[in-house]
Formats: sequence, structure tokens, C-alpha cells
Amino acid sequence: LKVLSRIDSILRSPRAPPSIFRPSKGPVQNYIKENGQGCGFEHLPLTIEMWADQLVALKDLHRSLRKLYLELLPWNTKDPHDNRESIRVEDLQLIVDAILEELEHKEKDSQTQSLQTLSAIVSHFQKLFDVNSLNGVYPRMNEVYTKLGEMTNAMRNLHELLELDSSAPPTVVVDTVGKLCDIIKKNVTEQVQQLLGTQDIHSIINKLEEHECFFPPFQALIQDLLCLLEISNVDDILPAVQNLK
Repeated sequence: LKVLSRIDSILRSPRAPPSIFRPSKGPVQNYIKENGQGCGFEHLPLTIEMWADQLVALKDLHRSLRKLYLELLPWNTKDPHDNRESIRVEDLQLIVDAILEELEHKEKDSQTQSLQTLSAIVSHFQKLFDVNSLNGVYPRMNEVYTKLGEMTNAMRNLHELLELDSSAPPTVVVDTVGKLCDIIKKNVTEQVQQLLGTQDIHSIINKLEEHECFFPPFQALIQDLLCLLEISNVDDILPAVQNLK
């Protein structure tokens, strides 16, 4: 009876849920109370079982929140409620509050960091491409984009003309063009040597010097003959001279 009275005082308190106490109805109510067999708590075992399940679920919820807490705040490894056998709702609320506070702090930091990062990117772009003001950033970006497109097309065309793989770096393209230029220069030199009949560069220089010395007087002589013979074509000089004999 003392136990039932204690239960009765607890469940009738203002803090108890109103659905817990359900007084019995009918003429047997007084008899049950006198014999201590009911007192209107016939449904109490089911409620206690539900509470027991909720307490177990409360521990599982605490375990899940603890994992989330350690994931978001790995530096806070000590939890004062971690080893407590009975978990209270207040303990879970403290963990949730700590997680929310950390998320709000991270959100503010991320916004500040984003602004700092964007400012650093713009400043770096201004230094790289010599832009004095923020108003000149967009035009210079468009200019860089246009030049980049032109260079990309030029490199693509060079890759195709030189029969290089598309993944070949620009240094390979430059080396290949340089080799082609060397080959062309070598061929031109050989052709000049064959034309002048010599393989020695000094001989070529000597022949050019001889040409510079010989050609002007020879040209003046031809011009005088054309005027003297009253003809305009070099091929007519020899027939005109033969007619004078």
C-alpha cells in the first residue's frame, strides 16, 4: 500500500502526464482501493513498458548524436555524459546545442573566408595581367579569353600541320618548328652553293664581291651600246654590230 500510495502521489503531481492516471469507474472502485489492488492504475504496466523502450531508444539516440558530435567537433573528444548509465533529455539537448553552435560558427567563418578568397583572386588577377582598377578586370578577362582562344586554335593547327599528337606540349611544337627552319635554311644554303658552283662560304662571298665590282661597269657598257646602236633590246646588239662590218 505504501508503494501504491507513493506511485499515486507521483502520478498525481503536476509534472506527471495527464494521461497516466485513469481512475476506475463503477461500484467496485472503493473495494479495489480498500484491498490495494488497483487504484485506477490498471494500464500502468503498459505505460511503464513504453517508458522502458523509450529509455533504451534514448540511449541509442545519445549514441548517434555522440557520433555526429565527434564527426563535427573531433577536437572535443571528452563527453561528461558519455559514461553515465542513465541518459537524460537535457544531455541530448546539450549535444544538439553544441552541434548547432559549431555549425553557425562554421557558416560565418566560411562566408568570411569566401570573401577573403575572392578578394585575393581578384588581386592576383590584377597583378598577373596588369589591371589597375576593378573596372578593368572584366575587359581584361574578355581579352585574355579571346587571346587564349586564338592561341588554342593556332596550337591545334600546328599540331595537325606538324602531325603531332594533340597532347604534345608547346615546347615540342616549338622544337619541331625550329628543326623545320634549320632544314629549310640548310636546303637554301645548298641551293645557293650549287647555283654559284662552290661549297665554301668564303668562295661565295668572293664571288658576290666580284659580281659587285664587275656588274656596274658592264651594265654601263651595255647601256652605251644600246644608245649608240639606237636599239632597245640587248639581244639586238650582236646583229647590229655585225651589220657595221
